[in-house]
Amino acid sequence: MIRIGLIGDRSESVTAHRAIDAALQMCADVEAVWLHTAAIPDLESFDGLWCVPASPYADTDAALRAIQFARERGRPFLGSCGGFQHAIVEYARNVLGLSEADHAENNPQSAMPVIAPLACALVEQSGEIVLAEQGLIRSAYGVGRIEEGYHCSYGLNPAYVDRLFAADLHPTAHDLAGEVRGVELRGHPFFVATLFQSERRALIGEMPPLVAAFVEAARQAR
Repeated sequence: MIRIGLIGDRSESVTAHRAIDAALQMCADVEAVWLHTAAIPDLESFDGLWCVPASPYADTDAALRAIQFARERGRPFLGSCGGFQHAIVEYARNVLGLSEADHAENNPQSAMPVIAPLACALVEQSGEIVLAEQGLIRSAYGVGRIEEGYHCSYGLNPAYVDRLFAADLHPTAHDLAGEVRGVELRGHPFFVATLFQSERRALIGEMPPLVAAFVEAARQAR
């Protein structure tokens, strides 16, 4: 049985949370465990970690520590929406040494808002996304262009793109205007974060390709 830890504060009112449950139920031999950020246990027993939408989290620092655990231990990781945003913050702080890096929703007065309000909010919107060749996201979908849904008002601050992507973190998904919508960490078995919520496909009976790839990575990593 593959154990997937879901980092986030589950609410039945959050569409993405219901979608995540549905997506993982489509996967054979998977035990999904919701881990409220106010009480995240030891993570060693989990084969994969997914930082889920609907932030701010009850305990942001705990969510960041869980992301750091997955990154440093080589544990398969998926972040969607809020998970994408916090993966960026964690990497900026703990890999690039940008200790002031923060999320503008959590800290509007931040001196280094690597996650900032989007010029146009993407609440219940969908859009086309271009996937980089040879990336994990591209491999999961098997095509170079997809369409997915969003529910977010915050994304990567363009002012920090050059600094964030100067090392092993790379943007591998962009919207048609060139804005970053997904990233991957080179040298890690599976570390993928997307601003879009691919899990929503499960609510219309489709297996989300990225979720299937994440679960397979967790299976292979055992």
